[in-house]
Amino acid sequence: MNGKSSRAFTAAACVVVCLLQSPAAQAAHRARSAAGGIALRAALEMVGVPYSWGGGGVRGPGYGIGKGAGTRGFDCSGLTEYAYARAGALIGTTSQEQWRAGIRLPKELIEPGDLVFYDNDRAHPGPEHVGIAVDARTMVHAPYTGAFVRLDRLDRSDFLGVVRPGVGRADER
Repeated sequence: MNGKSSRAFTAAACVVVCLLQSPAAQAAHRARSAAGGIALRAALEMVGVPYSWGGGGVRGPGYGIGKGAGTRGFDCSGLTEYAYARAGALIGTTSQEQWRAGIRLPKELIEPGDLVFYDNDRAHPGPEHVGIAVDARTMVHAPYTGAFVRLDRLDRSDFLGVVRPGVGRADER
C-alpha cells in the first residue's frame, strides 16, 4: 500500500471501530448474543430427543411426516425453529428459509447460537442441514432418521456457511 491508500485504510478502520463501539452497536450485539444464548440453551435441552423427519417446530417436538410419521421429535430445521422461537425470533420452517433468516458471516466470526448450514447434495444448491453452534468447533443438531438430537463436530466437508438470525436478511446467493 502506498502512503495515501494506507491512510485511507486506517481512516476507514477507525470508522468501523467507532461504529462497533457505539452504544447502539453494543446494545444490538448484546441482544443478538442474548437471543443466540437462549436459542442454544433451548436446543441443548432437547439433546436425546429422537430425530423425526418433518417433526417439531415452534411448539417443540412433534410427529413428523413420511418416515417420521410414527416418531415424536425433531428434524434439523424443526429443532432450530423451536430454539429460536424460544428466543422470540421466527426464522422459518425449512433450512432454506432459515438460510435467509439473518446475515451470513465468515466461519471465523461464529458465536454460540449462530446457525450453521451444510450442503450435502451439490446437485441441488442450498442447505439440506442446519444446526446451532455451541462454539467454534461444536454444534447441536438433529442429524438423521434413527439418531437423536446430539452434539457433533461443526467442521465437516459439506459445510456451507453461518447465519446469525435476527440481524437482517441474508442476500439470495
